[in-house]
Amino acid sequence: MKYLIAEDEKELQQSIATYLSHEANVCETASDYHEASEKLELYEYDIVILDINLVTGSGLDLLKKLKKLQKKCGVIIISANSSLDNKLEGLDLGADDYITKPFHLAELNSRIKAVLRRGQFGGDNTINFQEIKLDTMARSAYVNGKAITLTRKEYDLLLFFITNQGRVLSKAIIAEHLWGDDSDLLDNFDFIYVHINNLRKKLTKEGAKYIQTAYGSGYKFIAD
Repeated sequence: MKYLIAEDEKELQQSIATYLSHEANVCETASDYHEASEKLELYEYDIVILDINLVTGSGLDLLKKLKKLQKKCGVIIISANSSLDNKLEGLDLGADDYITKPFHLAELNSRIKAVLRRGQFGGDNTINFQEIKLDTMARSAYVNGKAITLTRKEYDLLLFFITNQGRVLSKAIIAEHLWGDDSDLLDNFDFIYVHINNLRKKLTKEGAKYIQTAYGSGYKFIAD
């Protein structure tokens, strides 16, 4: 999964990023309104963790911007303000949850998973595509009930393909999703081909032939 953590308290920001990165998530950070706004315009995220009171602007204004941009990411507001009015305003603007500081990182993680299940997976911990099943809690994959061994990047790539089935994904989009801002530092996308080729071989071995090359454009995951 890919997260944006918009939080101006550096210590808390880094604590959240470190904690969530332990599950092989890509965590990007923004320390003020303008940085967060720019990243929301340029990139796609699964979850945005949003502080209401950013140094140079309001997180509620970012919520309005997300709605205007028609972004499909989940949003969890974090705030030191426990005011019911602020909470209701945030939820009315499209936030999926609201957590008041201070909080335990384990609680935040639990709420994130609940938002993901509600938003992307219909409240379930499993995703099914034809004979493929993903267990999002265990980060495991099965084809016709048989477990297949995937690396972290291969699992993230398969999840990204399935949740964007039928859509052509360029190498740049795939790289940005899997590596975040660090993808801008790469000289080429040869490593994307390696990961896709390895994943394709493992799936094809079990009869799941869904990764197609869109020549000159990228890749797509689709049933014939």
